[in-house]
Amino acid sequence: MTAPAPDDATLTTSGMAAGGGATTLLIACGALAREILALIEANGWTHLDLMCLPAILHNRPDRIPDAVEAAVLKHRPRYDAIHVVYADCGTGGLLARKCADLGVGMLEGPHCYAFFEGNETFLARAEDEFTAFYLTDFLVRQFEAFVWKPLGLDRHPELLPTYFGHYEKLVYQAQTDDPALDARARDCAARMGLAYERRFTGYGDLATALTGWAGESVADTRNL
Repeated sequence: MTAPAPDDATLTTSGMAAGGGATTLLIACGALAREILALIEANGWTHLDLMCLPAILHNRPDRIPDAVEAAVLKHRPRYDAIHVVYADCGTGGLLARKCADLGVGMLEGPHCYAFFEGNETFLARAEDEFTAFYLTDFLVRQFEAFVWKPLGLDRHPELLPTYFGHYEKLVYQAQTDDPALDARARDCAARMGLAYERRFTGYGDLATALTGWAGESVADTRNL
């Protein structure tokens, strides 16, 4: 049975251990834990288990393929199927090649901003939004840990124009309707000196992919 999600700080630095007792494992980024657990609960996918790698790996995408490989090899003996809940996420195609070698599926698209909005919709807007900076629910909550502190802006705010001078707006891709998160996202935009836009995306292509994998797992079980 999948365990409840740890707090955001733990998901950022340590990830989330697998619960055990299910037939299919999802290996995901810690930034997606709450969304995946919400989909599992809403759909009654009790045959799906979740473990998450530390979300902060997104600040070092070169480390993601090896971390995914280690997780797949560690957990493969315990599960009938494994799926990787990452898109390319800055790995330059390395993660796709790693997953192909391991024989596991992964999400389509360049990153979570694209699959939350829907890959086709996001790519259609790409030419007009190359000056947009994106945040999801998780990144709004963890703005300090993922943006402000890693860039040293807590110590050197004078660097703000260097990092964000070419951006024009912050787009908050909201997975949930949460006025508190909306307010925090507005504050993030103000701190960065950017215009603000909130876009409700829900779970986008993440829900589509998980629905497909969940159905495959049920079909495989019935065919045993």
